[in-house]
Amino acid sequence: MARKALMVKTAKRQRKMKQALARGKKPAKWVRTYNRCKLCGRPRGYLRYFEVCRICFREMASRGEIMGIKKSSW
Repeated sequence: MARKALMVKTAKRQRKMKQALARGKKPAKWVRTYNRCKLCGRPRGYLRYFEVCRICFREMASRGEIMGIKKSSW
């Protein structure tokens, strides 16, 4: 439950930050915003391009849900 609440709080802060930037102002407390995984809410190991953590990325890649990504083997 706590992780879900943090996800909502972070999303709210990011929305406010984008609104302030659109108005041409530097948002207050902008340093406190950080990225979280869209699926599980994990704050660490975040991949910006995919907006998920490394664990969810690996699971999605192995299931074939991400186009162009496959598990390497050599």
